[in-house]
Amino acid sequence: MFKSINSESVAEIMEKKSKFIATLCEANSKDEAEKILQETRKKYHDAKHNCYAYIVQKIEKCSDDGEPSGTAGAPMLALLKSANLTNVIIIVTRYFGGILLGTGGLVRAYTESAQKAIENAQIVQKDYGIRYEVEIAYSDLKNIQFICKNLKINIVKMEYKENIKLILESTLDAKKELERANISLISINEICHKIITQN
Repeated sequence: MFKSINSESVAEIMEKKSKFIATLCEANSKDEAEKILQETRKKYHDAKHNCYAYIVQKIEKCSDDGEPSGTAGAPMLALLKSANLTNVIIIVTRYFGGILLGTGGLVRAYTESAQKAIENAQIVQKDYGIRYEVEIAYSDLKNIQFICKNLKINIVKMEYKENIKLILESTLDAKKELERANISLISINEICHKIITQN
């Protein structure tokens, strides 16, 4: 289980005529983080800098994007770590206002804008999970509904044919518990891996 966010969070500050726009997004893979970064760069294509930091699974990366070394990316990465956030990327876009801030001023501005975006975010508990299809006899429907409720397994879809087909989403542990439960599963097939929100 890990802490992440449910939706994009944006915060903005002004520092000596420079505008800093912090964008915090969920990213469940390195490719997704890089895609969000490219989209943000396109959105703010006229900005002087798009500095960033991300933690995706066990991958950590940050960049000062032309600012003096250590003034943007590293402080933002430290903020993500101190908030215990995973599978997130934070990008702070700077529109230069014509006044130099110095290294201390830059660190403060990037940190403050990133901190505000984190404070504005809806932080949730998530877990690595799975979506899968289960086929059961009609006589087992009430039993599986009861088990799913107890194990916090989400029933996404039900199809009534010769047997009942259910699309389920749960943590990997809950799926194993379902397989061990006192129920006759005609078939169980993995569809894809998912990130499951726990609250």
